[in-house]
Amino acid sequence: MRDGFIKVAAATPKIKVADCGYNASEIIRLCREAAALGVKILVFPELCVTGYTCGDLFLQDTLIEAAAGALARIAQDTAELDMLIALGCPVRDQWSGKLYNCAAVLNRGRLRSLRPKMALPNYGEFYEQRWFTAGGEGWSGDVKIEGQRYDTSIRTDGIFFCDALPDLAVGVEICEDLWAADPPSTALARAGATVILNLSASNELVGKAAYRRELVKNQSARLHCAYIYADAGEGESSTDLVFAGHNIIAENGAVLAESRFRTGLTVSEIDVKRLLFDRRRNTTFTRKKLAEEFWRAPFDLDLTDTVLTRPVSRSPFVPEGRDERSERCGEIFNIQTQGLLKRMEHTGCKKLVVGVSGGLDSTLAMLVSAMAVRRLGLPADALLAVTMPCFGTTERTKSNAMVLAEKLGAELRVVDITKSVRQHFADIGHDEADHSVTYENAQARERTQVLMDIANGLGGLVVGTGDLSELALGWATYNGDHMSMYGVNAGIPKTLVRYVVGWYADTCGDAELAAVLNDILATPVSPELLPAENGEISQKTEDLVGPYELHDFFLYYFVRWGMDPEKIYRLARYAFAGEYDDETILKWLRTFIRRFFAQQFKRSCLPDGPKVGSVALSPRGDWRMPSDAVARAWLERLESAHE
Repeated sequence: MRDGFIKVAAATPKIKVADCGYNASEIIRLCREAAALGVKILVFPELCVTGYTCGDLFLQDTLIEAAAGALARIAQDTAELDMLIALGCPVRDQWSGKLYNCAAVLNRGRLRSLRPKMALPNYGEFYEQRWFTAGGEGWSGDVKIEGQRYDTSIRTDGIFFCDALPDLAVGVEICEDLWAADPPSTALARAGATVILNLSASNELVGKAAYRRELVKNQSARLHCAYIYADAGEGESSTDLVFAGHNIIAENGAVLAESRFRTGLTVSEIDVKRLLFDRRRNTTFTRKKLAEEFWRAPFDLDLTDTVLTRPVSRSPFVPEGRDERSERCGEIFNIQTQGLLKRMEHTGCKKLVVGVSGGLDSTLAMLVSAMAVRRLGLPADALLAVTMPCFGTTERTKSNAMVLAEKLGAELRVVDITKSVRQHFADIGHDEADHSVTYENAQARERTQVLMDIANGLGGLVVGTGDLSELALGWATYNGDHMSMYGVNAGIPKTLVRYVVGWYADTCGDAELAAVLNDILATPVSPELLPAENGEISQKTEDLVGPYELHDFFLYYFVRWGMDPEKIYRLARYAFAGEYDDETILKWLRTFIRRFFAQQFKRSCLPDGPKVGSVALSPRGDWRMPSDAVARAWLERLESAHE
């Protein structure tokens, strides 16, 4: 449970209809199996103690009394388990004689509460109103079930709070409640529930599984909650229906685990701290005004470390599936192009100027600029590509830059800045043999001056090439490549830039253009500011500042989810196990934190550029941070976690 991770499970037992003793044994067996896996919250299907398909047997005292005995047995036999358990059981209140379709919530042998189903379907294949009474306003106090008195309540507005981890607050609804126009989970989440349990018996029909999955995903996204859906399966009567045990564990719009047409456990881990961060961040997620009127029941769990099994992508900005990735790249490219189009129309600009180096970022800026020119109906040579070789330029990158400009139909201008930079060194008294930061930055600033002055002469606009990862690390020369008139790549991390360029190569329909793009993709990332060695790039960015796949991982979890450094370190060790050792991850995470804080001043005066994803660093939009903020607290937490 450290760092907010809770292991949860949806369980589908193989039952026998109306055989409560057998069903109780199966439920207890799965409870013990889940406990051995470290599960802390376990959800069973609707009416699993009896079976959902008992029909008019629900009106028989024999079945109801057997169910009550089974519930008592389950509570007793799971008393030693460190777990919150929700299971479905018919409950007759002897004070009123009414029968309810309930979720019984157990914790360490105690029946904490009974939650009756509110939305009783009575259409199509469902006839629940024939047997059950819908839950309404809850009542509390002693509940008498078949001669046994429970110090609990039967109500629909209960939320269960974990004493050991206050962020863990659990609400319960049953099957059709989710399908209703106003699901109870909405009010429960607004009253503080971070986890919603759904005990369900949803029969299988063609196409229904996809609809059910979307319901669960969307509800978890809308409520910024975790949603654990346990469905009835094998053993239910197949007289007219089939139940597939479609179990789903979702978190904030993402499915973490799913199973269908099998019995047993579906297990994953939810992150309640991540959910609460998103609720704080999302100002339209408002607390229910009458939240204090919701009944609150405490439950106990031991604080233990949760072993992670949930998927954690090494490239969180990049979709896993090929089709989804291709669609995402096309969408990003269109957002970039549309942003540049608007800027050109607003300024009346008829000429775009791009400094093209033969590297990845300037290549994407060139592709976007060429598309913007095309969509405005301007000639292809309205795009001016300027390549500016100097001390570190290699023949490979220079050649690729020139071929790229040619294939896009752009005007190409070669401006060798070597003499200008040497004159500048003489002017400021800098020894050319001194390859310090002055040596490097003088070249970057000279290139920016050339681009700006050419654009002024043409009435054009300088398109920036720097990406989101470089902005996070401050890996740009202040008032050098840091500056432009519109930065089309400002919202795209380096790992994603690579895929967008690759997507263009795959879809452009030009074999020669694709060939040069693929060679650019294969070229090491480098600013090429130090002299080449034997004609090859001598200065590789990732050797100096660290692997971009690590920095993009750090950036995503730091900015998008506000995670503490020790939690980011834990996730990185988990995601990159076998690729980077702990010391390497720690080294570059330290670098990321130091640079992210120290380089904010560059982001504070960032040129305009389009936001394309959930993480952006514009000082006018998503990220507002003082330039003199201190990183000490974050670094200290990281060091204490490592120790």
